[in-house]
Amino acid sequence: MKKTLTPRTTLAPGIAKVLKRPHYPLEVILLCVRWYVAYSLSLRNLEEMMAERDIGVDHSTVHRWVIKLVPLLETPFRKHKRPGRQELAG
Repeated sequence: MKKTLTPRTTLAPGIAKVLKRPHYPLEVILLCVRWYVAYSLSLRNLEEMMAERDIGVDHSTVHRWVIKLVPLLETPFRKHKRPGRQELAG
């Protein structure tokens, strides 16, 4: 049986502490932070990309999300990160 994804209605405790009253859906916030960290996009590029999706978000808002959420998300992500390729000694 295929599991269907439903939008999250409550925030995780660590994120809820940082984002007290979010004005945007959690999916939008996490998507912006993920794209900023994973790809070398500028904050203004993210602002344009969200505008193309009819989501009006300012680049300074995205920057505040990044500053607040990256320290929270870094530790859990490092646990699941695959080790890099090791060079063979020869």
